[in-house]
Amino acid sequence: MDNKPEGKEREYEFTEITLRQIELSDVDDFMEWATDEKFSRFCIWDTCTSKDQALDYIKNNDIYHPWSRAICIKNKAIREISVMPNSGCHSCRAELGYELAHKYWGKGIVTRAVKMVATTIFSEWSNLERIEAFVDIDNKGSQRVLEKVGFLREGVLRKFMSINGKSRDMVIFSLLSTDVVQH
Repeated sequence: MDNKPEGKEREYEFTEITLRQIELSDVDDFMEWATDEKFSRFCIWDTCTSKDQALDYIKNNDIYHPWSRAICIKNKAIREISVMPNSGCHSCRAELGYELAHKYWGKGIVTRAVKMVATTIFSEWSNLERIEAFVDIDNKGSQRVLEKVGFLREGVLRKFMSINGKSRDMVIFSLLSTDVVQH
């Protein structure tokens, strides 16, 4: 019989995350968080309302993305983390993005996922020197994630992005290939 307190068992469960390719079979997991307004308020896409919309999103945005991975607990996709490379004279940098189902917020999951990506992506893409992340100015949790990993807050970009039809100020963060990822 396991004598671990229930809270400790759940805490351990959240430390065992993996990253893997996103698959169409993840659609039911996708629907659990994609229909949640708390989750989608910081996203640039609309809340999904049907399984068909979710399948279209996975097909058109996740499967063919240059570098996108499902964040998983026991192989259940609780959302994703991605790195989008730039091209031409901007090919030395890429943009990091991540999303996580609302019920998993505040458990250190995204911090671990960002650390996993930050410690491997520079070796996977030899020309990459800088990862950037743009975070809504009101999304304090996401800002803390990046700071914990070692990203530098560079400033606020005023009226930089439209989210849900409203122009939003965004905080820009960066991590260089020469920076130390916090562990």
